Amino acid sequence: MNPTLSTSRRRFLGQTAAALAAPTLLPSGLLGQNAPSKRIAMGFIGMGNRGIGVMEALLNHPEVQGVAVCDVDDFHFRYHKEKRTRDYGRTPGMAAMKKAHAKRTDSGSWKGGEAYEDFRELLARDDIDAVLVATPDHWHGVITMAALEAGKDVYCEKPVTHKYAEGHAIHREVAKRKAVFQVGSQQRSDKMFQQAVELVRNGVIGKITKVEVGLPTGHDQPEGDASVKTPPSDLNYDLWCGPAEKLPYREACHHWSWRWTKTYGGGQLMDWIGHHNDIAHWGLGMDQSGPVSVEAKNWVYPTTELYDAPMSYDVISKYEG
Repeated sequence: MNPTLSTSRRRFLGQTAAALAAPTLLPSGLLGQNAPSKRIAMGFIGMGNRGIGVMEALLNHPEVQGVAVCDVDDFHFRYHKEKRTRDYGRTPGMAAMKKAHAKRTDSGSWKGGEAYEDFRELLARDDIDAVLVATPDHWHGVITMAALEAGKDVYCEKPVTHKYAEGHAIHREVAKRKAVFQVGSQQRSDKMFQQAVELVRNGVIGKITKVEVGLPTGHDQPEGDASVKTPPSDLNYDLWCGPAEKLPYREACHHWSWRWTKTYGGGQLMDWIGHHNDIAHWGLGMDQSGPVSVEAKNWVYPTTELYDAPMSYDVISKYEG
């Protein structure tokens, strides 16, 4: 880790979510002329929709320099071509990084980047200060912990972990290392949500006794081919499964559609609750606490045996006051 980066890097990374919504994050001149020694060298792990999108947003800032991308799959959308709006994967991710740097006024100073299949190779680099973790949910906890142990600061997509115990372990590790760690929740940087929370917390709509949070339903039928196949040669499926159970490879359970299995995701509940419930907590002033009781009922599961994440449910949380 470059010691000259410490103060500026932490100020920047501590506000990463705002970087995704605001055009200017730091006062001009704060980092001088953005010499290479003062930039934040970042590695980006997970080159899907969110990974590439967040990477491009971060590389809009001259304080950030992309030096590496990582994905276990060289090319995501070999199937579902009719749904494809752009390409994702290791090679498209590297191309996106090059394109983002080429647009910058300081493009001539970029020394290029490397593409990795294994995140451990990326984390082993001493010249990387921070990483983005934008993998499927089941990898979040393991990669984040490995990054912290490697001395990196971390911006991780929500949910922070797939397992409850992993979240506590990361909390302890961040405190121990005094690392910068943030979980993606871009709605907090959206002026509409900010205004709504301000109205609620200033009592404009009166005393709040009940908040209803609505989430989309899950998926009831397979998305794509549900037959068991041999994984593509340019996908490291063993590493894709990683710490989770290795289920038989099916196109309908892979890219994007992994969300509908509890092995790798958790349906819309795990996907969106980190956004909407977060805003509810924010509005109620419950950021540092939480509910005193939680009751879940009325679970409805898919009719297909392929997916096991619930499609609809009622979760009732009660709070003090």
